[in-house]
Amino acid sequence: MELTGKQKRYLRGLGHGLSPLVQVGKEGLSDELVGALDQALLDHELVKVRIGNNAFVEKAEAGAELAGRTGAALAQVLGHTLLLYRPHPDDPTIQLP
Repeated sequence: MELTGKQKRYLRGLGHGLSPLVQVGKEGLSDELVGALDQALLDHELVKVRIGNNAFVEKAEAGAELAGRTGAALAQVLGHTLLLYRPHPDDPTIQLP
């Protein structure tokens, strides 16, 4: 899923006040983490992911891999935080411009 610049700006604005729901720790990008992220995306559509200090993954690589494994779009990488978006398959609540 690819987002335009305008769509990314819109999602960044929506994600500004969100707290991270998923955290990548020393286990890295495990199947359990991907499952938790998949469920969070299904519930919320827009999810912040925090890359912990103990994680041995690069943030850009982690963002691309998590987006690919969950079918989401990477809207932002800022510091140690990723913002991922995937519309709900049946009833999307976020309407992109």
